[in-house]
Amino acid sequence: MLDAEDILLGREALIDQLATYKKLKSHRLTVVFDGGCAPPGSTRQFNQKGIRVRFSRPGETADAVIKRMARREGERALVVSSDREVRTAADACGAATIGAADFEYRLLSAVSGGFPAGEENTHSGWIPTTKKKGPARRRSRRARFNRKKINKL
Repeated sequence: MLDAEDILLGREALIDQLATYKKLKSHRLTVVFDGGCAPPGSTRQFNQKGIRVRFSRPGETADAVIKRMARREGERALVVSSDREVRTAADACGAATIGAADFEYRLLSAVSGGFPAGEENTHSGWIPTTKKKGPARRRSRRARFNRKKINKL
């Protein structure tokens, strides 16, 4: 079982990585943690290294806070979560969604200057061509808008 110090160190490491990412990309970032594991004496909402940190209220989950924020922000929000219920709720509100693993890859590649440590550019032999591939049907406006937001990561 993880003790409180390990959880605190994990949060600090996440906030450090996000702060580095924010310096490169200058996105507005909010991290939501479960309030039951909040450090004693801390407020529920504060800024740390340019990242907005929120804790849920006692008895409330971080997922509920994320869903509420997605409802409030609507299409302006991009929700990072691997929880299917959270992503479905955010999609219903018009927010774009991306899985945590996909975001982690984008975060690591941005911070490391292109590719995460240990990975090489496997696409270096690509030759541009005019031959079209893929579906001929255009994505919906909402899907194109969400894809555009995700590509900015």
